[in-house]
Amino acid sequence: MQKRAVVLGIFIDSIDMRQAVAEIEGFILNGRPNLIVTANPEMLMYAQNDVELAQILNNAQLTVPDGAGVVWAARHTGQKIPERVAGYDLAQCLLDVAAKQGYRVFLFGAKPEVLKAAKQKAETLYPGIQIVGVRHGFFTDEEEGVIIEEIKEAQPDILFAALGVPKQEKWLAKYLDILNVPVCMGIGGTFDVMAGVMRRAPLWMQKMNLEWLYRLTQQPERIIRMTALPRFVLKVVFGSKS
Repeated sequence: MQKRAVVLGIFIDSIDMRQAVAEIEGFILNGRPNLIVTANPEMLMYAQNDVELAQILNNAQLTVPDGAGVVWAARHTGQKIPERVAGYDLAQCLLDVAAKQGYRVFLFGAKPEVLKAAKQKAETLYPGIQIVGVRHGFFTDEEEGVIIEEIKEAQPDILFAALGVPKQEKWLAKYLDILNVPVCMGIGGTFDVMAGVMRRAPLWMQKMNLEWLYRLTQQPERIIRMTALPRFVLKVVFGSKS
């Protein structure tokens, strides 16, 4: 297991993209169920007031630094994290590896039309990908049993869940052992980007850590959620006083 940093009480693996993919491939070969978390500042701020989420994050088998703010926070407190491991990019790397190695993938979450388009995009980008099941993310508590059985019967090696934070992390953690999928990973809006419903920031903005600003221009309604970013910075710098 890689070394870990601690940001606002949450363990973050000090890992780069190549190491993350290798670690996850090891999970697949091992065969036991594992939870992979893509931690960004917004998620860490959620965890400050959600004990259940905080416990889930700290019990995850792999927590990657999805967000330049997380990398900055670790370095600001004298800890080393080599680079940002963006959840979207990690998901694409895993789809690529899955296509090449024959790993089985299940897509869970998002709207039906978005999920359909994301599946088609994956099949176009990664020829030979085995997508063994799909299920949209709109369901009642009574339907959970059916969804669990669908996933179990499909026997995927990788389960991507796009239910939003913190629902996706709590759902995967709750059913991790029952599902018995080697890699369970919450991926937020990844299917939306793959489907073309949302666009990622231009590469130059990603490199300048301005992806949050681009996202805000696309979704002005996120302004309230975006207040988590300055609060995150203040909490890292000033601790409990912020």
